[in-house]
Amino acid sequence: MNRIIAIATAALLSAAPVFADGHRSPAPDGARAYIISPSDGESVTNPVTIVFGLEGMGIAPANVEMDNTGHHHLLINTDPATLDMESGLPATDEIVHFGGGQTQVTKELPAGTHTLQLLLGDWTHVPHDPPVLSEPITITVN
Repeated sequence: MNRIIAIATAALLSAAPVFADGHRSPAPDGARAYIISPSDGESVTNPVTIVFGLEGMGIAPANVEMDNTGHHHLLINTDPATLDMESGLPATDEIVHFGGGQTQVTKELPAGTHTLQLLLGDWTHVPHDPPVLSEPITITVN
């Protein structure tokens, strides 16, 4: 029974990005994502707690279609210019999905300097039009 549930879940999750291609939800004027903490330039130790902020829109889990909502994706050492903003964002170690509507994460990061940035995705993980993207911050993990 667990195997059937796992297969069905995998099928649904893999279907969402296919459906999402070519679709972009509009972002309202003035919507913005931002990182509340840590601060730009801060030195931190593991585990690192990253707190997300959002203005002008609401948070909704992935697969919940509602106007003017989305869920966060944390870009770690990723230039948003390299992303396909017309398709569902891939889930990788550098593009972390928060499809449950989470607004913070506590995460182990390798020692060194890292750039963090938030990108809001709609119910199908596609960035809004225009993208709701935070300013990047740089932190150093000691």
